[in-house]
Amino acid sequence: MKPYPKSDGAFYFVMNREILRLAIPNILTNLTVPLVSLVDVALMGRMPSAAYIVAIGLGTLVFNFLYWAFGFLRMGTTGMVSQAFGRKDRQTQLLLLQKGLSISILGGLMLILLQWPLKELALNLLQADDEVVPLLARYIDFRIWAAPATISIFVFTGWFLGMQDSRSALYLALIINGCNAILSVLFVYGFELTIGGVAVGTVMAQFIGLFAGFLILSSKYQLTPGKLIKNLGQRLKAGKGWGEFISVNRDILIRTLCLIFTLSFFKAKAANIDPVLGAANVLLLEFISISAYGIDGFAFAAEAISGKYFGEKNRIKLIRSIKYSFFWGGLIALLLALAYYLFGYDILSLLTNKQYVVEEAMPYLPWLVLAPLVNMVAFIWDGVYIGTTSSVSMRNSMLVSTLLVFLPAYFYFYPLYSNHGLWLSLTLFMLARGLLLSLLFKSKVLSRFN
Repeated sequence: MKPYPKSDGAFYFVMNREILRLAIPNILTNLTVPLVSLVDVALMGRMPSAAYIVAIGLGTLVFNFLYWAFGFLRMGTTGMVSQAFGRKDRQTQLLLLQKGLSISILGGLMLILLQWPLKELALNLLQADDEVVPLLARYIDFRIWAAPATISIFVFTGWFLGMQDSRSALYLALIINGCNAILSVLFVYGFELTIGGVAVGTVMAQFIGLFAGFLILSSKYQLTPGKLIKNLGQRLKAGKGWGEFISVNRDILIRTLCLIFTLSFFKAKAANIDPVLGAANVLLLEFISISAYGIDGFAFAAEAISGKYFGEKNRIKLIRSIKYSFFWGGLIALLLALAYYLFGYDILSLLTNKQYVVEEAMPYLPWLVLAPLVNMVAFIWDGVYIGTTSSVSMRNSMLVSTLLVFLPAYFYFYPLYSNHGLWLSLTLFMLARGLLLSLLFKSKVLSRFN
């Protein structure tokens, strides 16, 4: 294959166009998620007590932990499918979809069967205020029923991204999150279900999304449910690649559990300092979600495009795609930081009509201005490592960042600086992730081309 010189303007244009073709739908897809969360928080922010804000924040935390324990199905699927796409291996693409959906449906049913002990464990671990506990329990009771649909949507999204089809992932997200926002408003105000209405709206939207996912597979890829089920057991048993599938997803699972632990630990501490500051922290965390989902548009593009070029064994295009992904991710991070600096107060005021909560949050806004710039490095590298299925390095860097950076930083800085110490610990955690992945790239990713 002919190498592309650095001065080749045509190559520069084509590569950036390919990244933007993948990234722009991903950004729009990702931004629909925090927008729904913003709707939920805004709905609860207008309830009679700040306890509703804390309850929705902790409820989201619980399900982030439960569902994103299965997040390996999204990331692992993208990495392996994108490499199969680069090799033009149609059979492996189909088999990976079948494997992922089989695990997602079984995993979702398992969560439903275990819902009571999971709820009790969550309530005991979070140790929420007495006013918050019944609201949180009600949210969990409803939301758990979405489990099979939610986890299966991870597989759909990962498969579409691996197939370089970010538009289908966008359509799926728009359907799910549009329905979620509309139904939540309907059930909260139309049926006066308060926090239960938010949960019911989410459950219904997830099952609508499940149906939409199968519809896209059928219409665009001629993969009807019948074709997916036909000879499924025999195909899964005879199919190659189980060793790689299990190994990659195991490492991503460990990595994801470390990330979820860190964010859950942070959110639990942030929400329970005191009721007003806890509500302020929940609102501030929405800024983290917006920046994460915005930058992740280019991280997801990096997953798909780096996986494709890794599958093609094209080292030059892989390196170029990574450089351009960092350029665009950095640009988005800079714009987000500027927006938070200029409009942070206005955004907070949109989320709640309780001015005392907004005033409590404002001293901590600088951490949110810094976050996109720090987090971007780790997010883009995550995409590259997922696309190239360099899962061991992802796992190890996350273990170091969690156990040797975040927890020691929290126990040292929190007693000294209270809530500022908490935000400093999270910032150091994200900084460590980005630095470690940067240092490991040459020896753990590029070396695999030799």
